[in-house]
Amino acid sequence: MNAPRNLEFASPDLPLRDDVRRLGALVGDMLVEQVSPAFLDEVERVRTTAIARRQNGGEMESLSALLDGLAPAHAEALVRAFSTYFQVVNIAERVHRIRRRRDYQRAGTGVPQPDSLHDALHRLKDKGVTPAELGGWLERIDIEPVFTAHPTEAVRRALLEKEQLMVAALIDDLDGGRTPDERAADLARFRMALTSTWQTADSSPVRPDVEDEREHVGFYLTEVLYRIMPAFYETLEQAIGETFGIATELPRLLRFGTWVGGDMDGNPNVDAGTIRNTLQVQRRNILGKYLKELQQLATLLTQTISVVAVDPQVLAQVERYRALLPEAAAAARPRHADMPYRLLIDLMRARLQATLEDRDEGYESPEAFAADIDLIRKSLEHNRGIHAGWFSVRRLVWRLRTFGFHLARLDVRQESSMHARAVAAALGDEQWESRDAVDQATRLGAYAAGTEALPQADDPGNQRLDAVFSALGDARRSHGGDAVGAYVISMARSRADVLTVLALARRGGLVADAGPASKGHVPLDIAPLFETVDDLRQGPDTLRDLLADPVYREHLAARDNVQMVMLGYSDSGKDGGIAASRWSLQRAQVELMQAAEELGIKLTFFHGRGGSLSRGGSKTTRAVDASPRGSVDGRLRVTEQGEAIHRRYGIRALALRSLEQATGAVLVSSIRPRAPEPREERWREVMATVADASSRAYRGFVGAPRFMDYFRSATPIDVIERMTLGSRPSRRLGQDAALTNLRAIPWVFAWSQARAVIPGWYGVGSGLQAAVAAHGEDVLREMGRDWPFFKVFLDDISMVLAKGDIDIARMFSHLAGDELHQEFFPRIEAEHSLTREWVLRLNGNEWLLQHDQRLALSIRLRNPYVDPISLLQVDLLRRWRASGREDEALLRALVASVNGVSQGVQNTG
Repeated sequence: MNAPRNLEFASPDLPLRDDVRRLGALVGDMLVEQVSPAFLDEVERVRTTAIARRQNGGEMESLSALLDGLAPAHAEALVRAFSTYFQVVNIAERVHRIRRRRDYQRAGTGVPQPDSLHDALHRLKDKGVTPAELGGWLERIDIEPVFTAHPTEAVRRALLEKEQLMVAALIDDLDGGRTPDERAADLARFRMALTSTWQTADSSPVRPDVEDEREHVGFYLTEVLYRIMPAFYETLEQAIGETFGIATELPRLLRFGTWVGGDMDGNPNVDAGTIRNTLQVQRRNILGKYLKELQQLATLLTQTISVVAVDPQVLAQVERYRALLPEAAAAARPRHADMPYRLLIDLMRARLQATLEDRDEGYESPEAFAADIDLIRKSLEHNRGIHAGWFSVRRLVWRLRTFGFHLARLDVRQESSMHARAVAAALGDEQWESRDAVDQATRLGAYAAGTEALPQADDPGNQRLDAVFSALGDARRSHGGDAVGAYVISMARSRADVLTVLALARRGGLVADAGPASKGHVPLDIAPLFETVDDLRQGPDTLRDLLADPVYREHLAARDNVQMVMLGYSDSGKDGGIAASRWSLQRAQVELMQAAEELGIKLTFFHGRGGSLSRGGSKTTRAVDASPRGSVDGRLRVTEQGEAIHRRYGIRALALRSLEQATGAVLVSSIRPRAPEPREERWREVMATVADASSRAYRGFVGAPRFMDYFRSATPIDVIERMTLGSRPSRRLGQDAALTNLRAIPWVFAWSQARAVIPGWYGVGSGLQAAVAAHGEDVLREMGRDWPFFKVFLDDISMVLAKGDIDIARMFSHLAGDELHQEFFPRIEAEHSLTREWVLRLNGNEWLLQHDQRLALSIRLRNPYVDPISLLQVDLLRRWRASGREDEALLRALVASVNGVSQGVQNTG
C-alpha cells in the first residue's frame, strides 16, 4: 500500500510545515500579481484535483480533463507555477536542515547530531580509539569530491544566485529573534527574489560551452567551499578537544577536483586549449581570493612595534621584500612604518599579484606563500597575538592547504579506443585495434618505458593527444604538481590500455626528472575506469596483469606505489540493471583489494557516482557504511554532479554538513571498520543469485528487438536531446541511437521524467524471487537486517519505487502506440508489482519508505504538483511529435515541464 494518508509532520519538523504554508501563500500572492487571480484559481483547482486522485485512488481522467489541449504558453505558465512551489519547498527543507543542526547545537544535552563530526568521534572513543591512534589516522585521511559537468538539471547561475537570496532571507530569522519590522523586510526580500525568478527563463536558449560549465562549478568552489573551509577545520578541532580532551594541529583532510575542461570522453569541445584555460582561470580565481583576504588581514593586523614585540624573522622578511619589490615598498604609506605585519602583508600582496601576472618576482610555489603566512602566525603565537588576529591568519592557512594555487585538481578523461586509434596511426598498423591485448602490451612496453620513442603521426587524433600531454606537462611546471589530478581511461579493459597512455604521455613531453642519463618518469596517476558489468567482473584480473608488468611497476614506484582505480556506477547500471551493477561494484572492490594486497600496492578507489540512485547516487554516510570492509582506508574520492552538487553544496551551512558527514563516515569506517562477518560468504552467494536473475530479466527487457523504438516513444528522450543542458552530446560521437551508445545520464533522465524510473528497479523483483526460491526467504531477511550493503540496497529501491508512479508511466507508455504499449508495458507493470512486493516483505514494512517517514512526507508534499506537470508533459509530447517536432512554442513548454519534474522528484539523472 502507499504511505498512509494521515502521515503528519513530527514535532521537530513543525516549523518546516509552517514555512511551507507561509511560502506557499507567498507564491500564490506572486501568481496573482504576475498573472491573474483567475490563474491562481486554476492552479488551486488542478492541485486539489491531484490531491483527491492520490487520496482516493481515483482515475486520471478528471485531472487530465483540466490539462489537455492547453495553449503552449498557458501550459508553460502552469508548469512554471507548480515548479515555483517546488522551489520554495526545496528551499524550506534545506533551511530546515540548518535549523535542526542549530537545535542540536543549542540543546546542550551531550547527544551530538547524528552523522556529525562530534557523533563520529564519540563513536570512535566508545570503540576504544585513543588520541594517539586518532592522530595517526588523521595524517592518512584524504577526501576529494570531484565536480563534473555532467548535467541533470538545467538551472542557470542567475537563478542559483536568486535562490541564495531567498535562503538568506529565511536563515536570518531561524532563531526567532527578528522584530516584526525585520520579519516584514525579510519577507519582502524573499518575494523580490522569488518574483525576479519568475520573470527569468528557467534555462538558457543556448547550449552551455565549457567556459559556462567552468563558471558554474567555480561558483561552488569559490563562493561556498572557500568560505566554509576554515569552519570545517575549526569544528573538527573543537570536536576532538571536547571528545578526547586534546589539542591537535590538523593536517589537510580535504581537497577538491574537477572534470570541467578536462573530460574529453565524447566531447569534442574539450582539448588541450580547455585544459590550459581551465587551469589558468582556476589559478586566477584562487589567487584573487587570497589577495582579497590579505587585504582584510592588513586592516586587522595593525600591531605597532612600540606596543608589542614582533619576531625578528618578520622584520627581516620585510627588508628582503623591500629589495625584491622596490615599487611596492615605495608605495607603502609612511604612517604604516611602525606596523610590521601590515607592511609585510602589503608586500606579500604585491608578490602574489606578480604571481598572478607570471612575473619573475612572484611566488614560485604555494609553499613559499605559506612560509610567509607562517612567519606571521608564529610571531602572533609568540607575542600574545592569539586573540589579536592569529585565528584569522590560520583561516587563510587552511584555505591555502586546501586550494593551493590551483583551486581544484583537474582530471583528464578519454576513452581507450581514442588512444588505440592514435597508436594505430603512429605505428602504421591498420590491424592494431583488433590485435590481442597481450601482443599490444608487448609491443608497447618499450614506448611506455621510454627506451624507444613512439613514432610521431600527422593525423588529428595524434596531434590532439600530443597537445593534451604537452599541456599537462606545462601545467605541472607552471601550476605545480597538485594542479593535475588523474588521467582516467574510459572503457579500460586491458594492460595495453594503460601502457598506451604511458607511451603517449612520454611522446607528448609529460616527463619528470629527465636528464642525459635518465629517461625520467611520467608524473601522472593513470586510472583505468571499469564501468560495464563485464569490465567490473574482469577488473581484478586486469589489475593483476597490469601490476605484473615490470614497466608499469617502475612507473608506480615513482608514484609511491599507489594505484587509482575508477569504478563506473552509471554504465554498469545501464548495462546490467541496478542489482547487477551494485553487486558487481561491491564484489569488484573486494577482489581488487585482494589483488593489490597480493602485489604490495596501495589502492585508491575513485567512485564515479551520479546524482540519482540509478547511477550510484546515495547519501555519503550510507554509501561508505555499505562499502566493503577495508575499502575506504582513509581515502574517499567521488564524483559530484548535476543536482547533487546543488543539493550538497549550494548553501554554505549544508556544504559544511555534507563535508562533516563524509569525513565522519571515512573516520569511522577506516579506524574501526566492521568486524569480519562469518555469514557474509553465504550472503555473497545469495546476492550473486539476485544479481544474475535480475540482470537476465533486465537485459531481456531492454534487449528486446523493438525496445529502443519503445523507449524513444514512451519517454521524452527526444526533448532531452534538444535541451541545452551541457556541452557534451547525449551519445558518443558518430554512433547511432542504440542503447549501448546512449549516455547513462539521458537514459536515466528520460525514465525519471516518464515516472517509470526503469533503471532504478527493473529486474530487482525477479532477482529477489529467484534468490528466495534458491536459498529461502529467511536468509534474505537476515541480510536485510544485518548486512549494511543489502539493507542500503533495499532501502534505495524502496525510495525509487516511492518516487515513481506506475499510473503516470502508463500514460507515457501509450505514447508509443497500442502495439508497443501492449508488448512492453505489461512487463513493466508485472516487474514493478513483483519488486514492490518483495522489497516490502524483506524489509518487514507495510508501505514504501515506512523506515523514512520524513522522506515519505516530503514526496507527498510534492506529488500534487509533480503529477499535473507529468500529465501536461504527456499531452505536450503528443502534440509536439504530431507537429513533426517543429512547434517551438510546444518545445519551450516541454522544456519547462522537464525542468519542473526535475525539481519535483529531485533525483533525475
